[in-house]
Amino acid sequence: MAQRPGRTNSRAGNQETKLQTKPDIVIPYSPRPQFVAFHNRSERFAIGVAHRRAGKTVACINDLIRGALTCKRRNPRFAYLAPLHKQAKSVAWDYLKHYALAVPGTRAHESELRVDFPHGGQVRLHGADNPDALRGIYLDGVVLDEYAQMRPQVWPEVIRPALADRLGWAAFIGSPMGRNAFCHLYEAATADPAWFVFRLKASETGLIPAGELEAARAAMSADQYAQEFETSFDAAVTGSYYGSLMQQAEGEGRIASVPWDPAAEVHTAWDLGVGDSTAIWFFQQIGLEIHLIDYHENSGVGLSYYVGELEARRGRGWVFGEHILPHDAKARELSTARRASRR
Repeated sequence: MAQRPGRTNSRAGNQETKLQTKPDIVIPYSPRPQFVAFHNRSERFAIGVAHRRAGKTVACINDLIRGALTCKRRNPRFAYLAPLHKQAKSVAWDYLKHYALAVPGTRAHESELRVDFPHGGQVRLHGADNPDALRGIYLDGVVLDEYAQMRPQVWPEVIRPALADRLGWAAFIGSPMGRNAFCHLYEAATADPAWFVFRLKASETGLIPAGELEAARAAMSADQYAQEFETSFDAAVTGSYYGSLMQQAEGEGRIASVPWDPAAEVHTAWDLGVGDSTAIWFFQQIGLEIHLIDYHENSGVGLSYYVGELEARRGRGWVFGEHILPHDAKARELSTARRASRR
């Protein structure tokens, strides 16, 4: 069974709610009501979509501290992962020190963004911008903050294996950034009873005064407000070319599931990425309609990987027609996932 933190104890009356770890250690943290269920969860994996300034980072830092103090394994290791190392320091380091140093005998290591508890437990901050530095470590629990901004392969290739031998737990938190890996993970988790799932919208939590929300709404575009405060995955991402048109099409019911037609060829349209992701749309021409039947995206892999994706679909009976590449395809070298030199 996964090593989960202890439960949050609520005291009656007007007294503060404290995060209880052991009978003689009380962390001076008062969970907001919206996060009590998160702290009390028993599921190994959790995902939370929360509006800005909801307090998700503070809640997760305290969840990690309690995990490090209550884990029964030898030398417990817990980690907080932000998209960037410098982001982890600016967002979470002061919180970690403030709450962890309330435990007598705890030491903070500024250069490593790490706190060591007297019994051998440890909580450390990391950045997903250098995932190779995380290979080889073990973890009893991890929080991936703003997962929407991380490379999708960080979780399955680096973090997930680090949890395996000790059956560690993981929590994903963040605000939406379109229908990316974070959105797909959230949608899959909502259909899986093995996951703890929560979603906090500013219009429902009451954590931000109504007047402040109105001021924010006036200063932001409708899409920006919907994404940052109402946790909308469907709001057009700033800078996207067709986001608003796609949102309109979905709202009008013009987007629906279409089946693969075995009698028709499957064509592909590619957006080749070197410093960013490579994206492939799979479509069929059915009469006067174009049916988009599949989509695949990845980064940091060579051409053989994408050939494998095509072959996997061919193995399911797909017959390919045309492969449409961008105009600068000859200037790119995907076999080594880098831009080709001119000859």
